Amino acid sequence: MTDLLPQPGVFFTLASYILMIGILVFVHEGGHYLAGRFFGARIDSFAFGFGPELIGRTDKRGVRWKLNAIPLGGYVKFTGDMNAASQPDPEIAALPAEARASLFISKPMWQRAIIIAAGPAINFVFAIAILSGFYMALGHPLTPAVIAKVEPGSAAAAAGLQAGDRITAIDGDSVSRFEDIVGAVMVATGAPMALTYERGGSEHAIVVTPRMVTDSDRFGNVVRHGRLGLRPGVQVVETVNPVAAIGYGISDTGTIIGGIATTLKQIIVGDRSVKDLGGPLKTGQITAQAASLGVLSFISFMAFFSINLGFLNLLPIPMLDGGHLFLYAVEAIRRQPLGAKVQEWAFMSGFAALMSVMVILTWSDLGSYGVWERLAGWFS
Repeated sequence: MTDLLPQPGVFFTLASYILMIGILVFVHEGGHYLAGRFFGARIDSFAFGFGPELIGRTDKRGVRWKLNAIPLGGYVKFTGDMNAASQPDPEIAALPAEARASLFISKPMWQRAIIIAAGPAINFVFAIAILSGFYMALGHPLTPAVIAKVEPGSAAAAAGLQAGDRITAIDGDSVSRFEDIVGAVMVATGAPMALTYERGGSEHAIVVTPRMVTDSDRFGNVVRHGRLGLRPGVQVVETVNPVAAIGYGISDTGTIIGGIATTLKQIIVGDRSVKDLGGPLKTGQITAQAASLGVLSFISFMAFFSINLGFLNLLPIPMLDGGHLFLYAVEAIRRQPLGAKVQEWAFMSGFAALMSVMVILTWSDLGSYGVWERLAGWFS
């Protein structure tokens, strides 16, 4: 067993985490900001973090750019919004018509929807740009989906798979490279998987149940995942042009989104523990670990986290962008907006839900560090 890499220090962890969050907040909120500017919506402030303002400046358009005390996100506040959740300020009713026309709340619903969706969308675009840049600069790694070796006694061996078989599909999803197999198996929970493979020019279908194993990475982080017992062949790095690189970036982003959705579904139905989700403490630790491996590792993790941020913001939870879009969909169906009290209740419920999830994940993070076990030992 190789020696574990040292854990990054507290200062390095905080610095790398704040740097990543700062960049992604600028990207995400920049999407809202640019879309709002495009449609002529007046903007009061562009904030990094929440809570009291630490420093800030007002530009020539009257937008207050500010850094707040709690570096866990950010927001763009449009003129006429009562708060960062874009609830309309009741006082806007007293404004003259020409003044109300430039407010976000006065824009047509399709424009408001685009402004809201621009945040998550640019998170995906940002990740695609990073991945595409890597592929153009470093080439695209590709391992044929052909089995080089089947580990004796493994799930794959029990299912009858052999060296030389080419995997073509898993659970109905096509497979073009060995990396697709790894991605599907890593999010497995031990449930049977339908595999389609080619052998000797003929296509075959089998059902194989991956075995759940527990591994640790170079920093000692414990990960539980599925394993079939398949060994890949030689990986090649192909030189790609910009168009192909962008295509691979889009494809990989879609694959990551699918993996996030699968993991979330598994947690909801109880197939996976909520402990498998990382809270702010675990995210900060992994960010620092990635940064300690070098700039490219840090940027790669930032692309992955940007996809997570975009996906989670599209969930139909009030307070998130997806919650706004859901309310707009309800408004479109009803052909009139929901009442102010209903919207206020929805946003308060969404806020409570998000805070509850944050507390649960933080509690889980602390448990993974052994905090609760040590406390129990002190009082036993």
